[in-house]
Amino acid sequence: MNAFTIKDLENLSGIKAHTIRIWEQRYSFLRPQRTTTNIRYYTNEELKIVLNIALLNKYGYKISHIDKMSSAEVREKIVSLSHAEAQQERLVNDLLQYMIDLDLEKFEDLLDNYIQAKGIDKVISFLIFPFLDKIGILWQASHIHPAQEHVVTNIIRQKLIVGIECVVSHITVNKKVILFLPEGEYHELGLLYTYYLLKSRGVQVIYLGANVPFHDLEFITSYKQPDYLYTHLTCIAGNFNFEKFLTKIHQHAPQVQIIVSGQLTNCNMKKLPAGVLLKRSLSEVMEFIAAL
Repeated sequence: MNAFTIKDLENLSGIKAHTIRIWEQRYSFLRPQRTTTNIRYYTNEELKIVLNIALLNKYGYKISHIDKMSSAEVREKIVSLSHAEAQQERLVNDLLQYMIDLDLEKFEDLLDNYIQAKGIDKVISFLIFPFLDKIGILWQASHIHPAQEHVVTNIIRQKLIVGIECVVSHITVNKKVILFLPEGEYHELGLLYTYYLLKSRGVQVIYLGANVPFHDLEFITSYKQPDYLYTHLTCIAGNFNFEKFLTKIHQHAPQVQIIVSGQLTNCNMKKLPAGVLLKRSLSEVMEFIAAL
C-alpha cells in the first residue's frame, strides 16, 4: 500500500490542501492516518475517492450531494460526464488507479481500446502525456513503489515506440536534433514522446536514449553536428548538479542550442548558461517544435 501526503492529493486532484482539510472536517469520505510525528497520510483508496469527488465537483456536483452517494453511484455519475475534458480526466484517473492497484490488464486494455477507437496519435496526446504529467511529481518524490513505476513505464514505452514507428510526416524540416538523457536519468517516456512529436514534424532525430555517458554525447555531437541537443529531466538520483551539467555541455558544444524540458526545469537556478532554453510545459515544447 502507498502512503500519499496531502500535497500529493493536491497535485493529483487539483484540490487545494486547505480545501481537503475542510472536507475532512465536514464530510465522512476522508479519514487520513497519521504518522508517529502527527503528519497526515492517505491510502490508495482515499486517493481514488478524492480523484472521483474532485472530478464530479469540477463538473457541477456539490460536495454535500456527493458525500451521500454510494461508490456505485459516484462511478455512474463519473462515467455519464459527457464533456471531452471530463472524459479525458476520468480516463487519466483510471490509469492512475490501475497503476496504484497494479491492475496491469485493465491499464493496458484501456490504452489498447482507445488506440483502436481513436488511433495511436490520440492516445499519446489525450491520455499518455497527461498521465505522465500527473504522476511525474509522484515519481520524483518517490511516493509510489518502484515496481508500480516500472511496469506501467514499460507498457507505455511499448505504445510510444509503436507510435514512433507508425509516424508518417508529409513535411520535412531541415533540422537535426539529438535526444538523450544524462547519466543517472532513466525516465525515458518524456524523451520518447518528444521523439514522436519531432518525427511527426519531419525533423531528423538521433535518439541516444537513457543514461548516456557524457563522453558518448560529446562524440556523437562532434560527429553529427546537430542543430539542437534535447534532454527531458524528470528525476536524477545522487549528486546531480543541473547548472554544472548545462554549463559542461555548452562548453563542449558552444555552437549547439540546448533544450531542456521535464520536472527539473522547475527548480531554482541562479543563471542559465548561454545557449540553453528551458521548456517548462507541454505547450512550450510543442510551440518550440512547431517553430522549427
